[in-house]
Formats: sequence, C-alpha cells, structure tokens
Amino acid sequence: MASARIQRRIVGALLLRELLTRFGRHNIGFLWLFAEPMLFTLGVLGIWTLYHTNRTPFPLTAFCLSGYATVLLWRNTIGRCGNAVEPNRALMHHRNVKVIDLFLARIVLEISGASVSFVVLLVIFMLMGAIAPPDDVIKMIVAWGMLAWFSASMALIVGPLATLSEPFERFWHVFAYLFLPASGAFFAVAMLSPHLQSIALWVPTVSCAELLREGLFGPSIGARYDLYYVAVVNLALMIPGLLLTRHIQVTVEGE
Repeated sequence: MASARIQRRIVGALLLRELLTRFGRHNIGFLWLFAEPMLFTLGVLGIWTLYHTNRTPFPLTAFCLSGYATVLLWRNTIGRCGNAVEPNRALMHHRNVKVIDLFLARIVLEISGASVSFVVLLVIFMLMGAIAPPDDVIKMIVAWGMLAWFSASMALIVGPLATLSEPFERFWHVFAYLFLPASGAFFAVAMLSPHLQSIALWVPTVSCAELLREGLFGPSIGARYDLYYVAVVNLALMIPGLLLTRHIQVTVEGE
C-alpha cells in the first residue's frame, strides 16, 4: 500500500511536469491537451465535409467524430511513449522514480486528453443538433476502455523498444500512418465484403470502433466486433510490455 501511494504521487508529479513542459503557463496552458485533439478532429471533419467524401450509411459528422477520435487515442498514447525516457533520464537518479512511471504519466495524460476532447465535441455537436444522442452510453464507455487498454499495452512495447533503438521510434511513426486505413476509423465492417469482414476483425481497433459506433448509432447498423479477442490481444501485448519496461529499468540503472 505504501509503495502504491508513493507511485501515485510520483505519477501525479510527472503529470504536472509533462503539462508544464509541453504546454507551459502561457495562453491557455494545459487546456491545449484537450484543445489540440479537438482541432485535429474538426479539421478532418471539415475536409470530409468540403469534399463530400461521405460514402457511408451513417451521418457524416458522427461517423467522422467517432472514427478520428479513436485514431487520436491510440496514436497519441503510443507515440508519446516512444520518447518518454530520454528527456527524463535525469529523473532516474531519484530512487523512487521508475521507468514505468514515465510511461504511465504519458499514458494517463494522452488518454485523458483524447477522452475529454471526444466528450466535449460530442456534447457540442449534440447541442447543435448535428449528432443524435447516443443509443447506449455503456457500450461507448466499454469500447473506449478497451481501446485505451490496447493503446496502453502497445505503448509499453513501443516505449521500451524506442529507448533501445532510436530508429525504431521513426519506424513506429511510419507504421502508424500505414495502419490508419486498417484501424477501423474510416470504414464500418458492414460496408466490406464478407471475406474482408472476417479479415478486418483480426485488427483489435476495428472491434473497438465498431462497438463505439453501435453505442452511438444503435444495433441497427449491424456492427461486428469480438471483445473477447480484443481482451486476449490486449493481455498478450501487456505482458511483454511490462517485461520490456522492467528490462529498460535495469538498463537505465546500469548506465
């Protein structure tokens, strides 16, 4: 219990440090954590609207918001952990500061920022009448939680590997862009052929996006997902992630 309290205090202090380092005290300060993903989402929505690229049976605003919000969640959470150790290496001289604390601080920060921006935009568009109220909020929360778990598990893999190899961080950024079309953000499984539907569900983020949209639009959209598979993948990713983080801790202490 005492160690847990110490870790909570350390992660909290690292959160404040990240906020001040990244956003500073000027202008709107830490509110950029929520404003930045909101601006990205609005920008993508504006492009889709301008070029009339909606080829889905769903309302454009709701489909774009639900899709791109999932992208910001996993991409930012994983990407930020790729460079978590090097800028904070000096903090490792403190006995109680561990590598996993650096990762946890960034994971919590990015998940919080993406979550708040999604909720705020959803409420704003609902008040404007551009999006209907969600059909099932519980399903949306479960989908978001499963995607956040996936993002955290991947972050614990990408973060240590990027620390061990600088080229790996660059590789991940390229892979993240290539992964976008397959992530389920810009298509619904029901829009695909039966053969492609079974292939798409092998990607964990697709099931999360499908459940999120079912919670938003209702079961009539024919969403397909497999939460059991997503949970197994998340657990399978988290275990090696924790082992890699422990290895990095030993490596950093030995330097």
